[in-house]
Amino acid sequence: MTSVRAPLSRTDLAGLLTEAAQSISGVLTAEYPTPSSRSYLHPVLGPLSAGPQVVVELTSRLDEFMLAEPRPATPAGLFALASYASALGWLTESLTELTTAVDKICTHVGIPTVPGELPFVVPDAGEEGEAFNFAFSALELAAIRTAAEAAGLSPGDYVGVLSQSLLAASRITDACMEISSGLLEDAAYVLDETADRIWISGEPGGLPTLVRSLLARMEAAE
Repeated sequence: MTSVRAPLSRTDLAGLLTEAAQSISGVLTAEYPTPSSRSYLHPVLGPLSAGPQVVVELTSRLDEFMLAEPRPATPAGLFALASYASALGWLTESLTELTTAVDKICTHVGIPTVPGELPFVVPDAGEEGEAFNFAFSALELAAIRTAAEAAGLSPGDYVGVLSQSLLAASRITDACMEISSGLLEDAAYVLDETADRIWISGEPGGLPTLVRSLLARMEAAE
C-alpha cells in the first residue's frame, strides 16, 4: 500500500544520500569477534557481517522512496534516485565479490597443503629461515608461527590465506570509499539548484557521480 507525502525537498533528498553514504562508510569500521583459530579472516569479518544488514536497510529505504506518493518526478528527485540505486547496486555487487573471496579462503583452508601452491612460504628453521628473515623480522616470524599454530595451519598456508583476506578487505574498502564519496558528491549536487538544467539536458557531467563511475568501469571492461 502506498502512502501520500509531500514531495521531498532538496534538503531531504541530499539527506537521504548523505545517510546512505554514512551507512556504507560504517561497513568499514564494523568489528566482529574473531577467534584465534580464524585470525586470518579478521580483515574481512567486520565488513562481511555488517554489509548485508546495510544492504537490507538501504533497500528498505529505496522501497519507501519508490512506493510513497507522489513518486520522484523532479530533476533533483530523479537524480537522487539514480544515485541511490547505483550505490545500492554497487555495494551489493562488492559484497558478493567479498563473500566469494571468503568462500575461496575457507575452501583453501580445508584442502591439504599443496607444495608450491601458495605465493608465500614461511620456512622452518635452518638456512632457509635465515633467508626468509630478509622479509620478516624474527618477532614477526614468531608471531606468524604462533598465529598459524592457533589456526591449525602451516606458517606458509597461514600467510597465504591472510594475504588473500587482506586483498579482499582492500577491495571492499576501496569500493565502499568510492561509493560513499560519490553519494556525498551527489548530495551536494542535489542541493545546487543550478544543477537541474545540466541534469535535464542529459550532459554526461550532469549524471550522478556513481552512474558515471559505473559507465567508466563498463567501458574499461570492454
